[in-house]
Amino acid sequence: MPHSLTKIWIHLIFGTKERFPLINQSFENQLYNHIRNLLEKDFDCIVDIINGTADHIHISFLQNQNYSLAEIVKSIKGNSSHWINQSKFLKAKFAWQTGYGAFSVSESMINEVRKYIANQKEHHKKISYAEEYRRFAEKYGLSTENR
Repeated sequence: MPHSLTKIWIHLIFGTKERFPLINQSFENQLYNHIRNLLEKDFDCIVDIINGTADHIHISFLQNQNYSLAEIVKSIKGNSSHWINQSKFLKAKFAWQTGYGAFSVSESMINEVRKYIANQKEHHKKISYAEEYRRFAEKYGLSTENR
């Protein structure tokens, strides 16, 4: 076979350091656009949707086979936190948490994930980010201890 073919949808979740509510509505859309541009231009990924709340974000994207997930996440988190700090959106220093959650999504479930991400603000009126993250880990058979 002369070409490698992949189609791997990723649902990526990561939060602010200490889960502080630092993502203000005043720059939230600019942040999402910045991350979208990084994913599309630097990693040739197709971004489906980005949304979140004041303490975390969700991203659904099609991973490019030429880059590892760890490489992509490290770059977008580092670059976006630097961009937030350079833009002086906040008086305090902005940082993302060290870890992240990344889950593969089957083609048949991408619409459900898209709806879930689009509904984040409403969803988090009922459940905290910490509880949401714990449920994701449980659903996928992962442990959140020591993370």
